[in-house]
Amino acid sequence: MRGLSQQLTTGLPSTPRCSPTITDRAAQHCRAFLRQPFSSEQARQGLQTGRRGRCRVGRQAAAPLGQHVQQGLASSSGSCSSRSHVPRSTPEHGAAADTEVRNLAIIGSGPAGYTAAIYAARANLQPAVFEGYQAGGVKGGQLMTTSEVENFPGFPQGITGPDLMDRMQAQAERWGAELLTEDVESVDLSQRPFVINGTDTTVRAHSLIVATGATAKRLGIPSEEQFWSNGISACAICDGASPGFKGQELAVVGGGDTALEEALYLTKYGKHIHLLVRSKNMRASKTMQDRVLNSDKITVHLNVTVEDAYGNNKGQLAGLHIVEESGEKKKLPVKGLFYGIGHQPNSGFLNGQLDLDDKGYVKVHHGQVGTNVEGVFVAGDLFDTEWRQAITAAGSGCMGALAAERYLASNDLLVEYHRQPQEEKAKEPEKEKEPKQELSPEDIDLEETKHRGQIALRHLYHTSNRPLIVFYTSPSCGPCRSLKPIVFKLADEYHDKVHLVEIDIETDADIAEAAGVNGTPTIQLFKDKARVENLPGVKMKSEYRQKIEALL
Repeated sequence: MRGLSQQLTTGLPSTPRCSPTITDRAAQHCRAFLRQPFSSEQARQGLQTGRRGRCRVGRQAAAPLGQHVQQGLASSSGSCSSRSHVPRSTPEHGAAADTEVRNLAIIGSGPAGYTAAIYAARANLQPAVFEGYQAGGVKGGQLMTTSEVENFPGFPQGITGPDLMDRMQAQAERWGAELLTEDVESVDLSQRPFVINGTDTTVRAHSLIVATGATAKRLGIPSEEQFWSNGISACAICDGASPGFKGQELAVVGGGDTALEEALYLTKYGKHIHLLVRSKNMRASKTMQDRVLNSDKITVHLNVTVEDAYGNNKGQLAGLHIVEESGEKKKLPVKGLFYGIGHQPNSGFLNGQLDLDDKGYVKVHHGQVGTNVEGVFVAGDLFDTEWRQAITAAGSGCMGALAAERYLASNDLLVEYHRQPQEEKAKEPEKEKEPKQELSPEDIDLEETKHRGQIALRHLYHTSNRPLIVFYTSPSCGPCRSLKPIVFKLADEYHDKVHLVEIDIETDADIAEAAGVNGTPTIQLFKDKARVENLPGVKMKSEYRQKIEALL
């Protein structure tokens, strides 16, 4: 860290909410009634329904309940306070249990998961959506690492992947989906209702949509771990702007749309890009191939194998050992290697409870989105082995939501939650909490917790007596968008004990280079002018909190 210290020395001048429509006693009785075992005849006698299995909640009281239902109320949790969280196991480590049985839970937050959430929420199902956090990538899925989406209908000028996911998320939230930014650790599909165990929350639901997508594959070369996040990356738009890659020769492995898109994106930063295709032909769309072949900054190498990487005396990536089509072995000097070699499905947490094919993709029945477990549906790249497009993922998410609603209604399990859509502008105040760029030391208020830019970093590095959190981001980094509100809220928890400085690695490239930052997001922790932690990528909030607590 001598480099950053020298740079800084020189140049000095969430309370649980009740559904607003499920508040009256009749609504409570309605929900409690639907949880009890009953026959079709009892259902007709004991409850007035709008359409099959759907309670008229929020507009008029339910009809008088039969004796069977009244007896059942004594042991049922039908109150609005049932949404409050209680420990699942131990108070310290257990997730919170949601004691209400939900209509629907959705696992995943890419185009498939968010579309399912939008359709389910508009059908008044009030779904609980596990967006994910770290396992299988950040919330928003693969589009969070996609620079430009040009073929999604409705955007004639194109849209970035993170922007598209932000809009889908806002739309789902507007219609009443409850978004849980946490991973799902396990599910129990042997119980009815199903049990979904998240990192912090346990949810029980009558139906489930699994839309966890797929994760970028690694090449598996011998030195991969040695150079991971130190020259090797699986996300060009996350790491391409890093100072170590600017003006350098770079390589991308792969021949599909993902690899070609990464190669084109890297031309903004690299001196020259080598596209290493492991077969005789590129598999990408003709449009993408034409763009690559017409770029004078990209050289395409066909039928090439990467055997390993080698480094310099500083431990940084210096080049690749490759084998060409002729069998000749060569060294290819590059400072960065980016993977675009496909994905593997995120189905491991299912623990064999759904039928999978030999590659781990979920099998669907009758060409639809149903699985071998009744009431469990699948959407997106978790089952789509052929098309794998954002628009087809969104379409399958719609199918999953409609299928789940039909299943709930046909089995007399559906409870309808009436509500008005929220205004999308409701999320705008969050932006006001972000730190402002300080232009001079006089602009810096030491009482404020959050700051931005190298002027603030230089000043606080020398004057602050608090632990210093330096958060490195880049404008095109999708994972940065997901992590930013979490880091900002964490800083607010320690508002009088820490200082946070956000550094844009494009704007303040010299600071990032001196700090040895090779990708975003990266968090570094300082105490008494010494760097004590370097945390690249996305970590659990609890891990960040633990590291901060150790410095206080």
